[in-house]
Amino acid sequence: MKEFTWVGSQEHFIDKINVQKINQIRIGRFGGKSTAGQNKNDDGCLIWIGEKKDWELAMILDAHNTAESAEIVIEKFTMKKPEIVTSLSMPINQSFKRLEEVVLDLFQGEEFLSSCRKIKGETACLIVARKDKYVWWLSIGDCSLYIFHPELASLGQYQINQRQFFEWVGKVNTFEQTVPCYSRGIRELRKGFNRIFLTTDGLIECPNEPFSNPKEIYKVISSSEEEESIKRLLQNIQDNHVKDSTTIISWKVNITDSVTRPSKE
Repeated sequence: MKEFTWVGSQEHFIDKINVQKINQIRIGRFGGKSTAGQNKNDDGCLIWIGEKKDWELAMILDAHNTAESAEIVIEKFTMKKPEIVTSLSMPINQSFKRLEEVVLDLFQGEEFLSSCRKIKGETACLIVARKDKYVWWLSIGDCSLYIFHPELASLGQYQINQRQFFEWVGKVNTFEQTVPCYSRGIRELRKGFNRIFLTTDGLIECPNEPFSNPKEIYKVISSSEEEESIKRLLQNIQDNHVKDSTTIISWKVNITDSVTRPSKE
């Protein structure tokens, strides 16, 4: 299984654009501009790819105050890797149900909650898994997930989750509440090439807001190759003097199976 983890406390990429390839997945990182006041990067990410390349799992984190919350989520998540890999190896009609159970058990477990109480800061967290022609996601906070496909774009549909503010895991933790708050869902991909795209909020909240409308992101990624398009996105926010760090994870999935269509076309 191919895997990759990173936290901004390891390497911050301030004033530096970095685009890396992990099998079919691209990761782009920009730590923000020092001249805009940036002096650290609290983002993080995790990427796992199934041995047969029949599934992918990606997580991005946008931490506040310190990177400790991103570090602990990745650490505890990695400890659950055998259970998560097993869930993604199950038949598709069972896979996501079991995956969600494993993830929620982790976040609600006393070991995780106890560890979070001892750290500084908290993090937004977006977890996305693709298997067959479906995408499952669980979102805590304000990271963004998009699925870019010409058929969806023609109808003005790009973003899958809605950004939620005042949700985190860490020192301030939604799973400490009587009723935890988070979003999750499952989407069917469209026939042909779909591009799954995750990003932290530096891309969206950049000065002059070049990418606050997801249609503008789609224009860039549909007009150039994957690696080049991520470089162009990050170069644009660098040119607009963004302070906040940005982490992007993106990959293409080609769906050849039949997909849901209206009964009368």
